[in-house]
Amino acid sequence: MNERARHWQYDELPGVDLLRARYVRKTFVRHTHENFVIAAIADGVEVFHHGGGDQYAGAGALALVNPDTPHTGRAGVPEGWRYGAVYPPVDVVAEIAAETTTLRGTPGFVSPVMDDPYAVGLVHQVLRAADEGNALAADTLLRVAVTRLLRLNGGPMPRREVRTAGARIAARARGVLEERMARPPTLDRLAADLGTSPFALLRAFRDTYGMPPHAWLTDARVRRARQLLDTGTTPSEAAVTVGFTDQPHLNRHFSRMVGVPPGAYQRERKNVQDLG
Repeated sequence: MNERARHWQYDELPGVDLLRARYVRKTFVRHTHENFVIAAIADGVEVFHHGGGDQYAGAGALALVNPDTPHTGRAGVPEGWRYGAVYPPVDVVAEIAAETTTLRGTPGFVSPVMDDPYAVGLVHQVLRAADEGNALAADTLLRVAVTRLLRLNGGPMPRREVRTAGARIAARARGVLEERMARPPTLDRLAADLGTSPFALLRAFRDTYGMPPHAWLTDARVRRARQLLDTGTTPSEAAVTVGFTDQPHLNRHFSRMVGVPPGAYQRERKNVQDLG
C-alpha cells in the first residue's frame, strides 16, 4: 500500500496548515507544533505517545494535540492510517473560543482523542473546500469544527510552571540553545555554564519540556527550517543555517516530524504564493 502525503496552505485560511496523508510505515518521532493539531482519522488506526502514555485514534476519531506538546505518531494496525488534519494557530482558536464558547483566556483540548464522526467529516470538508478554492466554505467549516471540539472537549490551556529552580534552569538552557542553535554547547558545558550538573539539567529539562535537550533542539531546528523554507530559503541553505550537517540530515528529521520532505513542503508553499 503506497504512502502519500500533501502538506499545504490555503491563502484564505491565513496561518492554517493543512495535511492529507496515508501512512503505513511512517513513524513520527517526538516533536511539537506551534499550532493546534486537529487530525481526523478516516481509515485505520494512529497510535501516538502523549502525556505519558499511548493514545489510539481509529476511524471516526480525532487526534487532538495542543501547541508545544510533545507527541509521536505511528500506525496502530498493519494497513496504517489515512487522515486529514488542520493546524489552526493559537490566536485563531482563541478568537473562535471567545466568540462561541464560555472559555476564557487561552483555550486547549482536554482529551487527546475524541470519537466524533461528525467532527471528522467537518475536517475533511474543510480540506475539500480549500482544494476547490471555496473560501467561504473553508472558513465557515473550520470555525464550526473548532467550535464543536472546544464545546465538547475544551478547557483552559495547561500552563507549564517555571517557579521551581529546576524549571528556571531549564528555561535558561532553552534560551541558550535557541541562541546557539547552529553550534550548541555540549550538555556538560551547558550545565557548567548554568551552575548545575549534566544529569540535573537533563532531568529538569525533560520534566519542563517533555523531552531531553538534544531532542528539543532537533525539534526547534525543524521549526526554524520551516520558517526559512516559507520565506524562500533553499532546503540546503536552511539545513546549514539551523545547524544540520547537510540537506539529507535535514530531510531525515523534517520528514519524521512534518510528514513530508522539505522540498515537497516548499513546493506547496511556492504554489500558494504563485497563485496569490
